[in-house]
Amino acid sequence: MSIRIASADRQLSAADVAHNFAELHPALTEAEALAESARCLYCYDAPCTQACPTHIDVPSFIKKIHNDNLKGAARVILDANPLGHSCARACPVQVLCEGACVMLQQEHRAVAIGRLQRHATDAVLAQGWKLFSAGAPTGKKVAVVGAGPAGLACAQELRRAGHAVVVFDARKQPGGLTTFAIAQYKIRPDTALAEAKTILDLGVELRSGVQVGVDLTFEQLERDFDAVFLGVGLGATQALGIPGEDAAGVVDALTFIEQLKTRPYGTVAAPARVLVIGAGNTAVDAATQARRLGAAHVAFVYRRSEDEAPAYGFELDLAKASGCTFHWLTAPARVLVEGDRVTGLECVRMKLGAPDASGRKGVSPVPKSEHVLPCDLVIKALGQSKRGDLLRQVEKLQLDSAGRVVIDEEGRTSNPRYFAGGDCVNGGKEIVNAAADGKRAAGAISIFLKGT
Repeated sequence: MSIRIASADRQLSAADVAHNFAELHPALTEAEALAESARCLYCYDAPCTQACPTHIDVPSFIKKIHNDNLKGAARVILDANPLGHSCARACPVQVLCEGACVMLQQEHRAVAIGRLQRHATDAVLAQGWKLFSAGAPTGKKVAVVGAGPAGLACAQELRRAGHAVVVFDARKQPGGLTTFAIAQYKIRPDTALAEAKTILDLGVELRSGVQVGVDLTFEQLERDFDAVFLGVGLGATQALGIPGEDAAGVVDALTFIEQLKTRPYGTVAAPARVLVIGAGNTAVDAATQARRLGAAHVAFVYRRSEDEAPAYGFELDLAKASGCTFHWLTAPARVLVEGDRVTGLECVRMKLGAPDASGRKGVSPVPKSEHVLPCDLVIKALGQSKRGDLLRQVEKLQLDSAGRVVIDEEGRTSNPRYFAGGDCVNGGKEIVNAAADGKRAAGAISIFLKGT
């Protein structure tokens, strides 16, 4: 897809921006879905199913699509993965289910599992199908802290088991990063909110705008609920720790993405020159969207080489195809500001050394290699901080050395009334990982509530 870029004498219209943010993987037509489903070999051992963290029975749902049973297909998907709508759009299928597809060895193209999954789950939203119902009441109440993927997945499974569920979230709307922080060309807020509604409609109570640990204490939750699930995610984007970082022309990637996802097309613009510090998947989302908002020059600044970049290879390929450039082995040293305007980023070149404690190659500055990269906007995409200050409020809750909640294989924490999953446990993975955590923990919570 060609990207329309703003110029000195022409700003992008709302139609231009809408064109730029067209979905990368649009919905299949009925004929396309029929043809694609026919390519599946319906493998007995199904490596695609094994590659999915929620272990969706992929051959089963594809077979149902081929037999024109979309409701049955959707039930297979959403029974295994309560966040199946979002995952159909935003999952890195290239390294999960589709990456394991045996058709890669036969035709060099995997079955389009993600788009077929979307075909079935879109029908649920379009038709308003009610695939699941709440179980018989157990008389037990569970508090879910966080309305992101892990919390929502946990809430659905708890309601299906018959427990009363109240979800607390600091935001006014549910969905967490799925709603607010994934590239617009992957998933849009209305889809994430519609998906959340299907879960809330099972009888889950959402108390939005409530910040647990501030507006409500964990002691209060323990008094009012029989168990607590922690799906609190991660905290703010990590700081650069360099002069000029607090300038108005420096923004963190999540805030940048949220602005364009929550405002009408044409009301958010990017300046001509943008630098993105970092090379993870969120950095790619920020950079490619800056281009789509009209920025003429977007470049990454990363202190290691491309081989060490944490982003998936296909994400970096997308950034390159979008016209972004890269400054590898380059570290920021100072944001240059004139008045209230960012004018550049002073950087230093780096060189790789022996692996450090994390196993990655260490880096050190090259003497006398300081240089300036002109820019109008700096976007920080260094990853998010852990939520240790919040989590340490829970009595006897064990955290590891990185500030993540320690759980067993079923989501139990060191405090028997608390369970956890998602980014606060794994440090930041995919929607599907969070959904798997939430569902698995719900099963452990039910066992706990039965007293076994």
